[in-house]
Amino acid sequence: MTTPRPETLAKLTPVLTKRWLSPDAWQIGTYEQLDGYAALRKALKAHPDDLIQLIKDSGLRGRGGAGFPTGLKWGFIPQGDGKPHYLVVNADEGEPGTCKDLPLMTHDPHALVEGVIIASYAIRAARAYIYIRGEAVHAARRLRSAVQEAYDKGYLGRNILRSGYDLELVVHSGAGAYICGEETALLDSLEGFRGQPRLRPPFPATHGLYASPTVVNNVGTIASVPPIVLGGADWWKSMGTEKSSGPMIYSLSGRVANPGQYECSMGVTLRELLELAGGMQPGHNLRFWTPGGSSTPLLAAEHLDVPLDFEGVAAAGSILGTTATQIFSDQDCPVYATYRWLEFYHHESCGKCTPCREGNYWMVRVYRRILAGQGTHEDLDTLLDTCDNILGRSFCGLGDGATSSVTSSLKYFKQDYLDYIEGRTAPKLSEKTLVGAH
Repeated sequence: MTTPRPETLAKLTPVLTKRWLSPDAWQIGTYEQLDGYAALRKALKAHPDDLIQLIKDSGLRGRGGAGFPTGLKWGFIPQGDGKPHYLVVNADEGEPGTCKDLPLMTHDPHALVEGVIIASYAIRAARAYIYIRGEAVHAARRLRSAVQEAYDKGYLGRNILRSGYDLELVVHSGAGAYICGEETALLDSLEGFRGQPRLRPPFPATHGLYASPTVVNNVGTIASVPPIVLGGADWWKSMGTEKSSGPMIYSLSGRVANPGQYECSMGVTLRELLELAGGMQPGHNLRFWTPGGSSTPLLAAEHLDVPLDFEGVAAAGSILGTTATQIFSDQDCPVYATYRWLEFYHHESCGKCTPCREGNYWMVRVYRRILAGQGTHEDLDTLLDTCDNILGRSFCGLGDGATSSVTSSLKYFKQDYLDYIEGRTAPKLSEKTLVGAH
C-alpha cells in the first residue's frame, strides 16, 4: 500500500464529487446548503446566448467518450425556427468498466437536475429527458425523487423561480440495451421504437427527437454546467490542460488496492491515479489497462506516464473514452480479457449492419478456438482482417469499439496468442465451447 505524495494529492479536484460524502447528499435540503440551485438563479438572469458562450469559453468537452465541445454542440441548435427544442441526457451507462455516471446520479442527483434546467434554458428547450439504463433501478429511483423535489420547490414546471421560463423534465428508463448509449439509437428508443442507430445526416441538432432540434449530452457533461456557471470559464480552465479543461471522474477497477472514483484534473497519469488508489494489489504488477473502457485500445505498462486527457491518450494510440481505467496485472491474460469483451459486443450488437453483426459473431468463435487450444496461425490474420472490415464500416461506433481490444492486444501481446496456438499455455476453455464455433 503506497501513501500518495502531496503533489499527487493536489491532483484531486473534487467538483462533481464534492458532495458525495455529505449526509443525505441526494436530498434537496443538503444540496441547497452546498451551493445547490445557486447557479440556476444566476443563469436565469442571463441571456441564453451568453450561457452558450460561457460553455464555449470554458472549453467543456463531452464526458461521454467522444469529447466533442459542448458549447459548440449547443450552438448548433437553430433558433427562431418555430420548432420545439429538446435536451436529452444520455444516462445509459453500460460499457464494461465504466462507472462514473451511476454514482453521480445516486449520490448527487440534483447536480444533474440543475444542469438540465440550465442547459435547457440555454438552448430554449421546454421539455427535457433523462434516459437512464433500465438496470440502474436505485439511481433511477433517486433521480425521480430529486425531480419531484425540484418540482415541489419551483425549480421545474411553469414559471421557474418567477423567470417566465417553463420546463418539464421526464426520467425515462430504457430496456437495458448497450446500443442505446449511441445517441440516435437512444432517440429511437425514447420515441418507442427499437433502439437502432439512425443514418446521419440529418444530425440530431436539426432532426433529433421527434424530428426536432435536439441536444444529447452525457450525465457528467450536464452536471458540469452548474459549477461552470458559478465559478466562471477561467476557473474551470484553471484545472486540466489547455485543450482538455476541467476535472474528470476516473473510474479505477481491477487489480488495484482501492478501486473507486477519483476526480482529478485532466492530464493526470495512471501512475498518479494508482498512487491515489493505494497502488496495485499485493503480488500483482501492472501489465495492461484500458484508459477509457472496453471500447478503447489497450495500453501497456510502458504507458504509465501518458497524460490522461483527450490529446495525450490519442497520441499514445488509444482514446480517453469514459475514463474507465480497468487495471490488469501479470496474472491476467490479455487474450482471455479480449475474448470476454468481444462476447459483450457480440451480444449487444443490434444487428442492423452486417460488419458488426457478422464480424463480432465470427471473431468470438475464433477466440474460443484459440483459447481451447485449437487455434492456428491463420486465425490471427483472420482476426485482423475481420477488424479491418468492421472498423469504419459499421453503422455506428459499437462495431469500431469492438475491434479496439482485438487489434491492440495483438499489437502488444501477440506472443500470448502464439503461446495458446503453439501449446505453451494450457487451454482456458474446454472443447465444449467449440460446439457451433466452426
